[in-house]
Amino acid sequence: MKAVIYARYSCDNQREESIDGQLRECKAFLERQGMTFIRSYIDRAMSAKTDNRPEFQQMIKDSAKGGFDAVIVWKLDRFARNRYDSAHYKGILRKNSVKVISATEQISEGAEGIILESVLEGFAEYYSAELSEKVIRGMTENALKCQYNGGHIPVGYYIDENKHYQIDEQTAPFIREAFEMYASGSMVKEIVEYLNNNGVLSSAKKPFTKTTVAAIFQNRKYIGEYKYRDVLVSDGVPRIVSDDTFARVQARVHKNRYAPGRMSAKEEEYLLTTKLICGDCGAYMVGESGTSNNGKVYHYYKCATAKKKKGCNKKSPRKELIEDFVIKQLYDILQEPEIIKNIAKRVIVFQNGENKAIPLLEKQLAEVNKNIANLLDAIQNGIYTATVRDRLEELEAQKTDIETKIANEKIAKPVLTEKQVEFWLTQLGKNKLDTIEQKRRLIDAFLNSVVLYKDSAVITFNYKYGSRTVSLADIHNYSDLESAGEPFKHCSGSAFFACSKR
Repeated sequence: MKAVIYARYSCDNQREESIDGQLRECKAFLERQGMTFIRSYIDRAMSAKTDNRPEFQQMIKDSAKGGFDAVIVWKLDRFARNRYDSAHYKGILRKNSVKVISATEQISEGAEGIILESVLEGFAEYYSAELSEKVIRGMTENALKCQYNGGHIPVGYYIDENKHYQIDEQTAPFIREAFEMYASGSMVKEIVEYLNNNGVLSSAKKPFTKTTVAAIFQNRKYIGEYKYRDVLVSDGVPRIVSDDTFARVQARVHKNRYAPGRMSAKEEEYLLTTKLICGDCGAYMVGESGTSNNGKVYHYYKCATAKKKKGCNKKSPRKELIEDFVIKQLYDILQEPEIIKNIAKRVIVFQNGENKAIPLLEKQLAEVNKNIANLLDAIQNGIYTATVRDRLEELEAQKTDIETKIANEKIAKPVLTEKQVEFWLTQLGKNKLDTIEQKRRLIDAFLNSVVLYKDSAVITFNYKYGSRTVSLADIHNYSDLESAGEPFKHCSGSAFFACSKR
């Protein structure tokens, strides 16, 4: 796993760790976990209460480039002090497959805070999905007319005044030649050089790379296909490349894609990363894989200390078996209405404790309204002087100002109701859990930690009922999730622990 470090030192608290201290502890953590250090992002004398953190913002942008898998912070308050900002930026990082990990906090945050953050992210997704449906309907109507629906315009085309694709006679010949070159055996590197030497820019208006050229060869618009979701029109776009040339290119692309020596599948997702702890030495257990004699790949968790051969002999549990068992324990929580109600109440209490600005502003507003009412009573009783008039205008201005501040706070920090939290938790409990994202959300929201001992495991939850101790025999014998009513597939393994010989 490749990781970057984010360090921040604010001027409002002189007792905080220095930048050097944060970096030292974060680098030590990286070494213990076997992660690869990429670089550091450092903001000095910056508060986490503001977005005015240039290095932080640069890190968020860089996360989209795929250069790292995790952001390591000394403590999570280095990342953000505001729950709502934290949920927002963690959401961006998560979409870019980047995790935020604290180097010094095994129990990452308060239980209610973690659940609140998950609820906020969940509601943001619901809103996004609703908005997306409306957008999709409009874009589908455009697609039926073969009209441009936004995004980068493929090289070789332009969009006319009616939003239809038309051939750009200046760049289309270079696209034809690129296809012919590749079909005839030229290397992608040669084609990149050919296009760049002729001053042709990619659809993003940048010089070509191997990746952008490869994307051209996959684009079926060049043989006249218009496609948007379920809408497919075979002659919806003017053709630039012949079917024969396109087919020869695809045959070569396919051959090279599956050539020996290429990377195979996407890296496996280890859902218990930073949650699974070795009961023997206290180190995190990290994801690893191994291949058996028959070529089958196995995934498991290995103690970071044992991995470095520094004295821990902890056996490595199979990934699928322990993940499925833990997910089942978490899923069961959301089938209990009383537990859902209790969690919702605690989350709302926590939220109200964090949202200190709104209650204070509402108190000020009530006081201003009281003073306005008193002045109006005085006016009704015949007391109307220049002083009363000026005071009334002053109070009305204060009222407008406070109401504006409250509105802005509610936009920045949406206040959830108990019913909304219950709804989200209930919906989460109805998920089929057939995607990695759904399983990850369940684990992130409700699992504090799993401490794995020789004969048992202690599962600690992010809610008041604490923890549960189970034997490894229970996990090993757990083989049919569907018989217990849990609607997601279980990948059974022949043994709980991975083979010791790797």
